[in-house]
Amino acid sequence: MKITDIRITGLAGGTVEGGWVEDLKPDDDLHTIVEVITDEGLTGVGSAYTSKALVAGAVKLLMPMLIGERADEPMRVSERLRQSTFWQGRGGSVEHAISGLDIALWDLMGKICQQPVSRLLGGNYRSKVKPYGSILFDEPPRLRDKLQATVARGFKAIKLGWRPFGRRDAKTDERLIQTARDTVGPHVEIMVDAGGSEQFWPHGYKWALQTAKMLANYDVVWFEEALPPDDLEGFIELRRHAPLPIATGEVLTRRQSFRPFIERRAVDVIQPDCTKCGGISEAIRIAWMAYENNVLYVPHGWNTGIGLAADLHLTAAVPVAKYVEYLTPTPYIDELILNPFKPDAEGFLRVPETPGLGVQLNPEALRRYGF
Repeated sequence: MKITDIRITGLAGGTVEGGWVEDLKPDDDLHTIVEVITDEGLTGVGSAYTSKALVAGAVKLLMPMLIGERADEPMRVSERLRQSTFWQGRGGSVEHAISGLDIALWDLMGKICQQPVSRLLGGNYRSKVKPYGSILFDEPPRLRDKLQATVARGFKAIKLGWRPFGRRDAKTDERLIQTARDTVGPHVEIMVDAGGSEQFWPHGYKWALQTAKMLANYDVVWFEEALPPDDLEGFIELRRHAPLPIATGEVLTRRQSFRPFIERRAVDVIQPDCTKCGGISEAIRIAWMAYENNVLYVPHGWNTGIGLAADLHLTAAVPVAKYVEYLTPTPYIDELILNPFKPDAEGFLRVPETPGLGVQLNPEALRRYGF
């Protein structure tokens, strides 16, 4: 089976607010659907965390290496694309586009083999995974409403991120965390994302350590992006002295970028995003690297329903894993695929068991949000 064409569809009209850009609007373009079309009628679907214009430019660059290629060898094809474009990408938007293509190729591989992706990755260590509902911080009254709504949607774990946390003073930060714990009670897990990848992040190790001590008092599961994403030495020091687990990795691309964070013990939790780090092929390599170094793999997923499906398959295929990120609420997860994922009564998501990623695009939602 050969690749004959690539179809890309940008998403706009349902983009959620983003803590890193104050004026982010629903019509802004952050996610792109990538479909790989074959000569035997099968199509694989993937998702890239970057704009349609950037994906289109990358696909134009990559197209000569894709047309006529086998549709059932995702790791080899993706690595060929990566190795052949070092001088025009090496971890940037070209890698983001390769990520979407790779996910689509794994979807195709599963459909060709009539197996779920998780089984093709080596097998299922679990059949369900706990999602954490990912939301942004807000002023205490609105934050309380957001938390109650997230719990009502069935989530037993919630991650809070970005503004106003870390942007005012320590008293504000603790008031936000206390509001969260008082609202959800002791039995809902809370994770905290400072958003250190925001432009011109002002805080360093001392702020991160003091904040980590405060968070530990509220039984926070992990402290994420407390430092700028390239501050390897800072993360090493923070992880050594913080009283709770330290997490980062969402902006990194290519497995080589993750290696020092894992091997030098800079984190307790590593968070590659398969829609930009290099796809399922790179994410599973990173996940095994993490496992072999006793670091917990938790996929980042500011994402679509396709990306969430990929994360579920990846998490199922790793020996030790606990969570997937679930951006909520967003139509790109709740509406973009038929039979969207929903937490069960225990707060878990089932890993798809049908061939490929186990999801289908919703044509009506694609007409509404696609361009």
